[in-house]
Amino acid sequence: MKKPMRKVDQAKIRQRKHIAFRMNLLFFSIFILFSLLIFRLGYLQIVKGEDYTRLLERTEEIAVNTSVPRGRIYDRTGKVLVDNKPMNAITYTKTSSTTSREMLEIAEELSKLIHQDTKRVTIGDKRDFWILLNPEEAKAKVSAEELKEIAKDGTVSKHDIQREVNRLTRERITDEELNSFTEHELEVLAIYREMMSGYAYSPQIIKSGNVTEEEFAAVSERLDDFKGVNTTTDWDRVKFSSSTILGTMTSPIEGIPRSHLDYYLARDYSRNDRIGRSYFEQYYEELLKGQKTIVKNVKDRTGRVIETKTVREGEPGKDLVLSMDSDLQESLEELLSEKLLELKKDSRSGLLDSAFLVMMDPNNGELLSLVGKRVVKDEDSGRWEVRDYAYGTFTSAYEAGSTVKMATVLTGYSEGVLSVGEVKIDEPMNIAGLPKRSLFNQNGRVAVDDITALGRSSNVYMFQIAISLGNAVYRPYKALPIDLAGFDRLRNAYASFGLGVKTGIDLPGEYSGVTGTDTRSGKLLDFAIGQFDTYTPLQLAQYVSTVANGGYRVAPKVLKEIREPSKDGETLGALLQETEVKVLNRINNTEKEIEQVKKGMQYVYYGPNGTAPNLFNGASYTAAGKTGTAQTSYYGHDRSKYGMASINLTHVGFAPAENPEVAYAVVIPYASTDRSNYRTQSRAMSEIVRTSLDIYFDLKEEREKANAPETTDHKIDRRFETEKEKDEK
Repeated sequence: MKKPMRKVDQAKIRQRKHIAFRMNLLFFSIFILFSLLIFRLGYLQIVKGEDYTRLLERTEEIAVNTSVPRGRIYDRTGKVLVDNKPMNAITYTKTSSTTSREMLEIAEELSKLIHQDTKRVTIGDKRDFWILLNPEEAKAKVSAEELKEIAKDGTVSKHDIQREVNRLTRERITDEELNSFTEHELEVLAIYREMMSGYAYSPQIIKSGNVTEEEFAAVSERLDDFKGVNTTTDWDRVKFSSSTILGTMTSPIEGIPRSHLDYYLARDYSRNDRIGRSYFEQYYEELLKGQKTIVKNVKDRTGRVIETKTVREGEPGKDLVLSMDSDLQESLEELLSEKLLELKKDSRSGLLDSAFLVMMDPNNGELLSLVGKRVVKDEDSGRWEVRDYAYGTFTSAYEAGSTVKMATVLTGYSEGVLSVGEVKIDEPMNIAGLPKRSLFNQNGRVAVDDITALGRSSNVYMFQIAISLGNAVYRPYKALPIDLAGFDRLRNAYASFGLGVKTGIDLPGEYSGVTGTDTRSGKLLDFAIGQFDTYTPLQLAQYVSTVANGGYRVAPKVLKEIREPSKDGETLGALLQETEVKVLNRINNTEKEIEQVKKGMQYVYYGPNGTAPNLFNGASYTAAGKTGTAQTSYYGHDRSKYGMASINLTHVGFAPAENPEVAYAVVIPYASTDRSNYRTQSRAMSEIVRTSLDIYFDLKEEREKANAPETTDHKIDRRFETEKEKDEK
């Protein structure tokens, strides 16, 4: 019989089993922990190894404000209109760890090598500089008691406390302390403020343009001693044309205007970047600006940059070729300036202050010239002088008079209130005691059709179209109740030609004109002869181009081509893109109707009773056009003369008449204060029209004889089909 185990032995067995279990559990836990550790190490090394390596190196890619040349601007013949002039520059680039004291030491050393103008130093700069030079005195400006008082509010952050201390310190710096700087210290300050003005890793121009060869060489020799300082080449914009539509740029000092800061910062610009300020330079900023150099900064664990690698070199901006012809532009500018000064000698020209001339290819919208001139009196000499006002061709609007009558006739056709060749009686009208008549027919009854109505400029013919558009019936000496929808019918039709709406030009700041709000019946009649709404000279050019090309409203364009940067500034770079023709709409008229109106425009020049007879006698080309005169009130540049009675002279047309390749619009606002006698002004207008076309065709002939490149010829570049061409297909 087996002897029973003692309780002591049983306890020992249970204890050994318990210890074994605990040891097994411990070993298993250690195994799990080591497995997790090995797994984690494998994950960090294999999966996340590269990420942590990059984190350890702490690299970052940033755009650096290297001074890359801005794109050149050429005219259509390849002549440079805007170029870049290289100039020596000294720059400074700070890092995120650079201290104010380090920059001050460099500024001190640089001041021994270069001369820096101190005119830009401000009171705020002097206060900051005084605090930097006198830290103990600055600290004493705010007492310990004041500091306790500022900090007693437990809700105020340390940042707010320091900001208040800084404010008090700056305010308590005396004028005597600010004026204690020596000339040398001010020069150091002028250098230091430029070094402080930008972001970390973005080169700031310390001095540019007026850096002497001696200064440039002296700094270049000691670049190793001046950490962050560099000598480089900067660029200055140089214009070879006075045309204001080319636009202007900000300077390195100005940088980005505050009004546009958020817009450009969101597009990776820096505050001190130069940008296009107006017109062409502004509109095509993205193409002209070039690409900054992209660099990669490699930092150590302390954040110190130990290496800088270039990721992508900077690239110059794209070169842009304009549709404009600089030779034509200069000749027309001279012509218009001469006529303006000539007209200002007339005693009735007290309100005359500007004139405009637009030439464009009606088939593709290319603007060949945008001429605007403004005459002002020089305060010193007392003489009249002419200034460029090219932007006024699309930013100022005037009543255009009878030049809109082609649109009125075509509206009559499209609205079904007039038929091609329809004859109407031109005779004086009287609406409730208000007389209305044509200039050529003051008392009689003359039968006119649509062609002669345009050629002789019949107001009454247009009045009758307007009355029909307003669903009214004319009764002599009676009121003329009209349907107000007549205004909309006429205005909407005008808009399809480009009158009263933006043309779509590729320049900023375009003005659409003033829309009349008076709905009296007589105003609808005035509307039909161009004496109600106002239109820009460019709108008139687009309008007559629409008639010339067979009814297509084409957006005018200044940019013709985008090219790679030229290597030498003389030979154009490779063509990247040619600006497309943008057809905005087609008017609601048949080719037959448009051709009928063109015949009326030819009657103006060649008909027996045209309003501009013999204007093109002896010319080697034919033309078709329309004259206009609008009775108006002055609302020009001189506010003291607002409301004075005056007249606007306008003239639109195209040539050759049978195959148009150039359309033109001339506007002389407020030409005379005498509404009954403006023969001198009308004669000057005719001379401008004839001479400008002579210049155009003479220039074309000269180039053809000289076998000029194709880009210099204003050949028809039809990018759309007429109805006739479609039918033939």
